[in-house]
Amino acid sequence: MRVGSPEFRGSYGLPKDVKFCKKCVISNQKPISSIESTHSKNHVKETTTFTDGVCDACRWAEAKEKSIDWDLREKELRALCDLHRKDNGAHDVIVPASGGKDSRYVAHLLKHKYQMNPLTVTWKPHLFTDIGLENYLSLIDNGFANVMLSPPGDVQRQLTRLAFKNLGHPFQPFIVGQRAVGPKLALQNDIKLIFYGENVAEYGNRIEDNYSPLMDIGLYTCFDFNESNLSEYMLAGESLRKIVEDHKVSLKELESYKSPCREDIEKAGIQVHYMSYYRKWIPQENYYYAVEHTGFVPNASRKSASFAKYAGIDDLLEDLHYYMQLIKFGMGRCTWDAAQEVRTGKLERDEAVSLVRKYDNEAPTESLDALLNYLSMPEQEFWETVNSFRPEHLWAKTETGDYLLVKTAS
Repeated sequence: MRVGSPEFRGSYGLPKDVKFCKKCVISNQKPISSIESTHSKNHVKETTTFTDGVCDACRWAEAKEKSIDWDLREKELRALCDLHRKDNGAHDVIVPASGGKDSRYVAHLLKHKYQMNPLTVTWKPHLFTDIGLENYLSLIDNGFANVMLSPPGDVQRQLTRLAFKNLGHPFQPFIVGQRAVGPKLALQNDIKLIFYGENVAEYGNRIEDNYSPLMDIGLYTCFDFNESNLSEYMLAGESLRKIVEDHKVSLKELESYKSPCREDIEKAGIQVHYMSYYRKWIPQENYYYAVEHTGFVPNASRKSASFAKYAGIDDLLEDLHYYMQLIKFGMGRCTWDAAQEVRTGKLERDEAVSLVRKYDNEAPTESLDALLNYLSMPEQEFWETVNSFRPEHLWAKTETGDYLLVKTAS
């Protein structure tokens, strides 16, 4: 549903009446994803649409089975690669890649099925997990050229802390910088084609967004700041002017987060495409493919707050990111993992409900010491920050001081 009039809104502008999709396990609290630099702590502009009790993500999953001509999409993909393939040995496509299953799937397909020469580019994680670093290095060892970019580590930590404190969204600066990496490298290397994996609309953004092969150019050119307009741009919940003046971060140190100029992108003819437009996107099948063809290694055990071993295993900060999704929207890592596996027929809904009830509420206690050290934050301040983002219409505090979700999937 779209966020309605004020009397129907809870915290952050979310619907007060919590409802769950009849087919999967996400609720109407799911915000429409955005990396807007002016992201507000207290307001969500739009939430996922429910039609006859079914969320947009489930409606799209049904459309993928019934109304998409995947043979035609395959022809479109081949024609696109034919248009951009270079015959001089130079790189002809960029694949933003963490070393995870999905980026490996995309890069391998482009190289071995469509005879492209991909350059993989990586925005450095906050804290590589052991398996994340192993998979990143094995991506290179399995035949893929790679460039890693990163802001200064101390700046990344400072901005992550601010984003956690101000927005309850520790990944926000990371996402802003990550989104610009591919287009920046494309400009530098005279490459006109960039391939991401899936459109986030796969998971409940506007269903109509899935019908375009292209990423909106505004998403990767929206942070083109300069010294004269720092007050107009926000990062980690504060203006760039304040970050420079009050937090003593130089403009040069922020350069890594800057988007490429829209005019430069358009003049160069650079386009960003989604592989999920051309090939039916099934994360578990991507995992099997990545293991078989690229040597991808899953986590040794399930990830905190989920049953899965192969998703979101690159960066230790993902544990906090998913936990804050639970705190702010009542849906944690297990909800997201279980919902997409219901849509792809890997789980029945009743199984997904059981898994969510069992795992979704788990706090990132196993990684807590590392998170506190990275954020330079005492534990009491950490939990005070976490609890400050709990919406009153989603959480109830018990007499013992614990918090319980008011409503869960059933």
